[in-house]
Formats: sequence, structure tokens, C-alpha cells
Amino acid sequence: MDQNLKETLEKIAETIAGLSIDAVQKANSGHPGLPLGCKELGAYLYGHLMHHNPKNSKFLNRDHLVLSAGHGSMWLYSCLHLSGYDLSLEEIKNFRQLHSRTPGHPESHETDGVEVTTGPLGQGFGNAVGMALGLKILGQKFNTDEYEIFNNKVYCLAGDGCIMEGVSSEVSSLAGHLKLDNLVVIYDSNNICLDGPLNECCSEDTKERYLSYGFDVYEIDGHDFEAIDSTFREIQENQKRPVFVIAHTIIGKGSPNKAGTHNAHGSPLGEEEVTLTKKELGLNEEPFYVPSKVSSYFEQKREKWAEMEAEWNETVRKWGSSNPELLKDFETMRENRLPDDLEEELNKIEIKDPIAGRDASHAVLQALGEMLPQIYGGSADLSGSDKTMMKAFPLIAPGDFKGRNIKFGVREFGMGTMVNGMSVLGMFRPFCGTFLTFSDYMRNSIRLAALSHYPVVYQFTHDSIFLGEDGPTHQPVEHYMSLRTIPGLHVFRPADAHEVRMAWISALRYQGPTVIILSRQKLPQLGETKTFSFEEGISKGAYIAKKEKSKPDFTLMATGSELLLAFEVAGRLEKLGKNVRIVSFPCFELFEEQSKEYKNSVLGGDIGHRVSIEAGVDLGWYKYIGLEGTAICMEGFGLSAPDADLAMEFGFNADAILERLMTKSS
Repeated sequence: MDQNLKETLEKIAETIAGLSIDAVQKANSGHPGLPLGCKELGAYLYGHLMHHNPKNSKFLNRDHLVLSAGHGSMWLYSCLHLSGYDLSLEEIKNFRQLHSRTPGHPESHETDGVEVTTGPLGQGFGNAVGMALGLKILGQKFNTDEYEIFNNKVYCLAGDGCIMEGVSSEVSSLAGHLKLDNLVVIYDSNNICLDGPLNECCSEDTKERYLSYGFDVYEIDGHDFEAIDSTFREIQENQKRPVFVIAHTIIGKGSPNKAGTHNAHGSPLGEEEVTLTKKELGLNEEPFYVPSKVSSYFEQKREKWAEMEAEWNETVRKWGSSNPELLKDFETMRENRLPDDLEEELNKIEIKDPIAGRDASHAVLQALGEMLPQIYGGSADLSGSDKTMMKAFPLIAPGDFKGRNIKFGVREFGMGTMVNGMSVLGMFRPFCGTFLTFSDYMRNSIRLAALSHYPVVYQFTHDSIFLGEDGPTHQPVEHYMSLRTIPGLHVFRPADAHEVRMAWISALRYQGPTVIILSRQKLPQLGETKTFSFEEGISKGAYIAKKEKSKPDFTLMATGSELLLAFEVAGRLEKLGKNVRIVSFPCFELFEEQSKEYKNSVLGGDIGHRVSIEAGVDLGWYKYIGLEGTAICMEGFGLSAPDADLAMEFGFNADAILERLMTKSS
């Protein structure tokens, strides 16, 4: 390594340490251990190795850095500030303060240069694997013999907690299987957990574990620039598989009394210890000090990075001129272009009647795959059951990324983190599928997708007790409401094939995650729903599917397969001389976004006895039916039996509902 470069990187590393401990101390909150332990790695990655352009954080062919160990956020913020991202020194000083752009854990929607939202350990690792897979797909799709459009890498800094969380096992196994030779995971191996030494809870051979996954494994002294440089040059020149770099570091390195202990993990050093640490590291005593040598170095680097992007843009221009069809797909994917006649085209799809919700969605997915090059996805080993396979396209396979279908294997949580990672590349509308009850395995990744506005689609099937004989272990009852409690997540439970079509339109238009919950059992196409266009019906979240003849005696609200039941109950009530309104309620979240006037037109005023019919828990429905309303719901878990027997057992039939309503109204 050039001596001048080494000295400059050492100065950058010192500055990362100084900014980090000052910010944590000023906030009286945070994690100083990782920034001190990984300062050399940060200096090398951001100051030398990575191809990126801080003045355009969305440069498509940039190298990506994911901080999976998100508690060490000041390390990342220091690196971003120094290298020139839109993150001022004032924001560094406001670390962890209200409405700052330097929150306690990195949030991609808040801070320029933060690739993904991290904090819950291991998820950033999964995001990085998804990003690496996405980039391999883009490279195989768009690179030609003459022009290489995508040749970037994904770097991920992970800690002991990330490695211990089960999700890292899921995604590492798949990354090794797929031979993702653009993924470099750096393991900050400092042998310290929040509660104490690592050896008190873990004694695995991590190196052998990653060799068994199919990674190439390197071990280095994470504080030695010569070792860091030689290892990463070797990776740059010869990488053939995913790489796992075990960087042996000292947590809180430089802190005389806390280095190498869990006391440097998760709390400020203290004013006296900050002073001692700065003295030990030879840092300027002035808080938030940035040496002119560091500033001028990055000014020069930014010019070179801007030139690099300009050269890439010129390459893309020439490539596009030579490959107009590829350019068309490139622009469609980059801008998530949707056909102006998407609704018309989806309505042309021939779908059997009756048909299970999962099969209706499968038919829609086939058409979307043909129309939209940005649609990629797969299943957690259930594609034959959750109907996520796009038949016109092959599987993605080890070293072969021209397919559109991803076999995630039995790795639900890993799947969730990976599609999040794919989505942040800005070129995909990824989807994934499993049974609704297994969404619990994915919940934390779904939550982060909602927090971060990732446009992911979840196709969750086997939506109720009516899946039948598999029994209560597989029959969801609390899951509709559980998912509806996540802010920013659109949850659809369509009643028939028409509502399935419209749910997909909503999902593709939404800059955020969408759950589409689908039945296993066959459902008829309801003539009433089919009369509503997207804008008139499902885009409102809830709509009047059947109007009353005069002032209603009952208003029935239902989702999914229970909308058909609502029509049956309405028919019985009308024979008794009652007036009935039926409200299809496929998406609570969209209904809440409507104007007060619209909501009042559907549910306002005196609309008779209010009834919800949904084969799940009643939590949430009382907002719409009121305390005097009737919730036809599940009050416990299901049973193993044919679906018709379950309907009788739990009162989901017209006779049972009619008896309840007439008893209550008498």
C-alpha cells in the first residue's frame, strides 16, 4: 500500500473515531464501540475501495455498503459525512435528536447514503444478499459483450449479533448456493456481546460454518491497513463466490478503560473517558474536529467519483443506442412504468369461475410477468401451493440469473429480508409468497418494509379456517388484524377474481409494501363487485357492493370469502322484509385514507344494525360496527376438518348468522 495513502486513511480513521465518540457523548446515548473498532475498515471502504458518488447517492452502478450492525450507526454517519453525502456536520452533532437525519439506527428514507434501514440484527445481512442477487440479475439481463452496465459489489458489515440471529443462516445458505460473487460480508469479530463476552453464549466455528455455506473465507487484523488492502485487492481481482471476511477487531479500541469490554457496547464512554481516549489515539481535543487533510482528500475523491459516474452514463448512452430493446426494459424497470391500460388488460384475463383466490392471483401474475419486466419473485418452498411461479420464465439457478422465479427454500424470514434488499435497488417490484400463517416468521422484515416504504408485494395464501384439514397450526385467525396494525402496510383480502385483479393494480402503484391475502377454496365471481372499476371500488378500501332499497335495517361488512356469505345472509334477511346494505371491505388502510365525505357515504349515519363477517378475530372491527354491532368472527383457534364442517362448527353459514342477528334485533 502506498505510504501516503496509508497515512491519509489513518487520519480518516481517527476522524471517524473522533466524530463518533463526540456525537454519542453529546447525545448521551448510542454505541461508541463499533466506530472505534471499525474505524480503519470505514476509512478504507469509503475513502479508497468503494466505487460510489456521494453527490448522487442513487448512482445505479455504485458499490453498496450495508451496516447490518445498525447500532453502530455513528460509524456510518461519520463515513457518509466525510465522503460528501448530504449529511452535514450539524446533523452529526444532532445524533439521536428529534427529527434529525441521524437517528439511533440507520433509516434509508431519512438519511442520504443509507442503503437500507437496519437495527434489528441480521436483517441488513439479508438485505445485502437480496441486493447482491438483484445486481446479478441486472448484470445478466443488461450486460453485453461490448458494454458492462452492472459490475458493482455489495459490502455488508455485520457483528456477532447478526451472525447469531437465525436469519443470517437462512440468507447465507442461499447466497452460497447461488454463488453470489458480488457479495462481501465483513464480520466485525470482536468477541463481545451487549451482555458480555461472546464465549458465554457462543462457541461455534464461524469460519467452518461459512466455508460449509460455500463462501470463500478470509481472516485479517481489522486494524491493519496493509492486511485490509491486500485482502480486498485479492477479492476485487479473483472473487468467484460470496466472501466472508473475518476482521478481528477490538471493540472500543483506544478507550483505556472500556476497550475490549461490553462497556463499550451501547452506552457513551463518559466525558472523562472521551478525553482519555482522544489522548490515547492522538486526536484533537476540539469536539467534532475534521482535519483539513481529510477534507481536501475527499474533495479530490469526489471529483474522481463524479467523473466515474459521468463515464458510466456515457457507456449507458452508447449501450442504449446499440440495444434499444434492452434500453426499453431498463427504463421501464428504473421508472416502474405501468401500462396506461393496465386495468383493461387485467380485465381481459380469462379466469375460471369459481376459482380459488390463489389461482386467480396466479393468473394475474402470469400476465403481469409478461407485461412488466420489473416483476421478479418467488416462494418459501410453496410455489405449487401459494401459486407464485411465473410459468413463462425459468428459475434463477447457481451462477445463472436470467430467470424470473426465485426458489427461496424454507426460509421465510430470509425471503422477506431479501425482497426488501431487491426493492431498494430501484429496478424491481419484487413479490414473495407463503401461507398466511407463516407470515409470522417474516413479520420483522414486513415491518421494516413498511417503515422504509419498500415496494414489496406479499402473496399470502391459505387465508382462513376454510383451508380445512391441515388444522389450527396452519389456519390463520389473528393474522389479518396483526398485519393491519403495521403502519404503512396495505393489507388486501379480496373477495373474488375481480378484487384480486384490482388489488394487484393497487400494489403496483403503491410506493410501499402490500399484502394480498388469498383463499385456498374456490370462490365465485360476484357480479356486484365486477361492476366497480378500480377507482370506484377497491381503490377506496371499502365500497357499497349492494345498496339497500330504503333505509337499511342491517349493514353487513365483509372481506374475502365471507363477502359471498354476506350476500347469502342479505338474501335471507330481505325475504324477512329487511333492507340490507353490503359493504365490501378489502383494505382497511385505503379506506382510512379516504375523505370524511366518502367514509360517511359508506358507513355514516343511521345504517341499521352493523355486522362484520370475517373468519378472524374481531379486533379492529368495532371501529366500524360500534359497540352495539355484531362481529361474526373467530374467538379461538380452528380445528382439523373439511371446510364445510368448520363453517357449521364456527357459525359461518347463513342459518347461524341469521339466528344471531334476529335474536339480537328482537
